Amino acid sequence: MDKIQEYLKRPLITAGIGFLIGLIIGLPILGWGLMPVRWTDADPSYLRTDLQEDYFCMVIHSFMKTGDSLQAKERLEGLGSVSEEKLANLMPGDCGLSITDIDQFRTALGLAQTVLPAEEAAEVEEAMPVDEKEATEDKKSAFNPFILVGVLCLITLIIGGALAYIFFVRKRSLNGIFPVRSKPEVSETEVDAYEDIPAEFSTPDQDVPITQFMSTYVSGDDLFDDSFSIDSPSGEFLGECGVGISETIGVGDPKKITAFEVWLFDKNDIQTVTKVLMSQHAFDDAAIANRLASKGEPVLLEPGGKVFLETATLVLEARVVDMNYGQGALPENSFFDRLTLELAVWPK
Repeated sequence: MDKIQEYLKRPLITAGIGFLIGLIIGLPILGWGLMPVRWTDADPSYLRTDLQEDYFCMVIHSFMKTGDSLQAKERLEGLGSVSEEKLANLMPGDCGLSITDIDQFRTALGLAQTVLPAEEAAEVEEAMPVDEKEATEDKKSAFNPFILVGVLCLITLIIGGALAYIFFVRKRSLNGIFPVRSKPEVSETEVDAYEDIPAEFSTPDQDVPITQFMSTYVSGDDLFDDSFSIDSPSGEFLGECGVGISETIGVGDPKKITAFEVWLFDKNDIQTVTKVLMSQHAFDDAAIANRLASKGEPVLLEPGGKVFLETATLVLEARVVDMNYGQGALPENSFFDRLTLELAVWPK
């Protein structure tokens, strides 16, 4: 679980997971399951070859009974180029027709191809049966399939936006559901001026960190999880850093925090660096120390202590500004009542 959380701190991996989830929801669930494509009112040109042959013969037989060449021509247009090929290859015996029937049908189609005057065309339209007029109007007002595609795209965008919000917005206030964390007051004497970074990391033009943050935990804040975006002075995104709960001890509420973890993500690095900040009891307890070793390098928290994390292009210093152990039935110095860390980041 901790390994998964570490991977989710990387924006590229999180974006990839969101894309795959959106793809799964969009194609199999929506596209094939809930909203599959259904073809209706298709042209005869979409029929199988044998059914197209039957349709062609039925058009001719209908013409032989009604003599309506305009209707026959309109019906054959639904077959597209196939109708021209079938007319050219029509031989006596096909569709049960004689040579006379074939000549009569071809002649009628030739006359039907002439352009009718506007008045005659209007008369033909008025003479059409009411059912055919309604069918023609229904075709014109048929539902546009592109509207459905647009709706599906909109749904996909909404789902993608929701997933992006869930994965990328780590700090959110849940009023009415979870208690909102109040920022503890820190006296001015506790917040010292930031000390220079050690010589192995500092350069003459990097005396001041590009960004720094204050993170404070107080007992009872069971949802403690701070994360911060690291940006260059020009606004370029460089990475992220943060502090969260790593291990608790004992039972009951509020939770007793015996170890925290501080992490640094560098967009130019392949992994997120994590160190576990442990209480005196957790650091001395071999079982707890071994269990937490899989999360990151164990470090004993001490007042004024400093912890350094280094990636390919970033260096983070976490300095203990204030810390107090809690009192109770648990072993001495086993859980924190209060902890304030100052995080500062330099480019390498």
